[in-house]
Amino acid sequence: MALKATIYKANLQIADMDRNVYGDHALTLPLQPSETEERLMARVLAFALHVPADDHQGTLQFARGMADADEPDLWHKDLTDQLLHWIEVGQPDDRRLAKACGKARRVTLYCYSHSSSIWYAGIANKITRLRNLEIWQLPFEQSQALAAMAQRSMQLQISIQDGHVYFSDGDRSVEVVPQPLWRGGQ
Repeated sequence: MALKATIYKANLQIADMDRNVYGDHALTLPLQPSETEERLMARVLAFALHVPADDHQGTLQFARGMADADEPDLWHKDLTDQLLHWIEVGQPDDRRLAKACGKARRVTLYCYSHSSSIWYAGIANKITRLRNLEIWQLPFEQSQALAAMAQRSMQLQISIQDGHVYFSDGDRSVEVVPQPLWRGGQ
């Protein structure tokens, strides 16, 4: 018998001063049996960093990610169902990244474990042709602190300013500063 996902609920109050995006978002997040709370919270971070200001160009949605190899963790599709932005969390191989870059206008990856620099060194020379790819590393201590905030029911205030992301749940605060590893367009 297969194990079922554990459902987490998150109410986010996002204030992104870098992009002038402000809003409240109610999320239902399945935590797959093979997934950690660190990965779950990295997905929440990715959502906060990329949620659009309005739905005139479509919406940012959680896809099946780990449950379906052909889908990312999040995607932004326009109103005609064209895939604008593919967002991954973790350490996928270069073939998955190349496939994603062929499907979407833009691909963003957030890697977060203590071994992410070793993983990146192994794929760095294989992704040089992927011009629509960005890879960001979440510092290990920060992603661990973010994972410690995970609760089955969360009320999170997220402020983003000058590339710094501040999470607060009323009791604790965590600052996350994603570090760029690769920006294909630059």
